[in-house]
Amino acid sequence: MPDQRCGFIALIGEPNAGKSTLLNRMVGAKVSIVTHKVQTTRARIRGVAIEGPAQLVFVDTPGLFRARRRLDRAMVSAAWSGAADADIVVLLIEANRGLTDGVQAILDVLAERRQKDQIVALAINKIDRVKSETLLALTTKMNAAFDFSATFMISAEKGHGVDDLKAWLSENVPTGVWHYPEDQISDLPLRQLAAEITREKLTLRLHQELPYQLTVETERWDERKDGSVRIDQLIYVTREGHRGIALGPKGATIKAIGTAARQEISEFLGRKVHLFLQVKLRPNWQEEAERYDEMGLDFKDGT
Repeated sequence: MPDQRCGFIALIGEPNAGKSTLLNRMVGAKVSIVTHKVQTTRARIRGVAIEGPAQLVFVDTPGLFRARRRLDRAMVSAAWSGAADADIVVLLIEANRGLTDGVQAILDVLAERRQKDQIVALAINKIDRVKSETLLALTTKMNAAFDFSATFMISAEKGHGVDDLKAWLSENVPTGVWHYPEDQISDLPLRQLAAEITREKLTLRLHQELPYQLTVETERWDERKDGSVRIDQLIYVTREGHRGIALGPKGATIKAIGTAARQEISEFLGRKVHLFLQVKLRPNWQEEAERYDEMGLDFKDGT
């Protein structure tokens, strides 16, 4: 097709701005985990959508925040790297929070790092939470703070305004051949996607700081003759007490998490899944390069 288009679109913003929800809405399937907790996206996750003659490759980046730990620094580095490599950057902000100090810090860095000819759009999310006059005032304030190519008012959760944003992205990505097959919706390996689904269930079930102190790895993936798949996953925690919390009384918590994860992985794969989870103590996993490789992060970026 002579008018084929293809481009990379980075979704950036503060933690919990709705980037993963928007990615899943754009793709039409769940490729990035969504929770009510901040900083749950750790690596750059690509979702692929088709809009007319254009293939849109979305990069859901970790939320941008003040990094303190090695893992945090690696996550923030991944987010800015995703933005630097993109043809279009979409900054998501929450309508009910507006131009926060965190958003202003992102704008300051964007102004410094914006690539030549790179398009930057603004998406004001969660518009159902504020009045129209508040939205108009915020739009004016944001565009005075930064030279956005376009501004969209959306609700990623409910879908309002998302089609307009998608159509605009289709018109503004570069001309070029598609990078992925038409039926591919993500470039995440299935092993990693399965691990992310389990991590989501852990994050939703467990409270306070524990979800940030654990990671999930798919240790084994066996295709069976009957068409089903056996998946063995390791859940690493940093403290013995956390191991007990993840397991729950008589293993009830991990059993419930395993059931929820197995059901969603099975639905995604379209076949029966046998999921086996183990919780292991690994106090220093956040200082091990191998763990970062499994998450798609660069260990050196955390220094």
